[in-house]
Amino acid sequence: MISIQRLKVIRDALTPLCDNVYHYWRPKMQAPYILWQETSEGSSFDADNKKAEQAISGTVDLYSKTEYDPLFDSIQEALQGIEGLTWIFEDATFEDETGLIHHSWEWTIA
Repeated sequence: MISIQRLKVIRDALTPLCDNVYHYWRPKMQAPYILWQETSEGSSFDADNKKAEQAISGTVDLYSKTEYDPLFDSIQEALQGIEGLTWIFEDATFEDETGLIHHSWEWTIA
């Protein structure tokens, strides 16, 4: 099974990228900021009536006012450097209410 300590590898990879990196939520602040969170069990394998293997899935979200923000590349490089982590860039949207560009990645760690 995956340990909560394994999830901290994601936090540790993202934290050096900017001053505003948060797990689950953020206080009111100006962009840019990065949110990350685990969201579900990605996959698992049971043996002998126990969970033998487990992967956890989650997201990384970048909120920015800057078109072509260099943090986009920095996040992708940070994710690429995490052993056992697979990820995809999910989407980018402009949020009319906040005026922020929202980039989102989905990841799974085993």
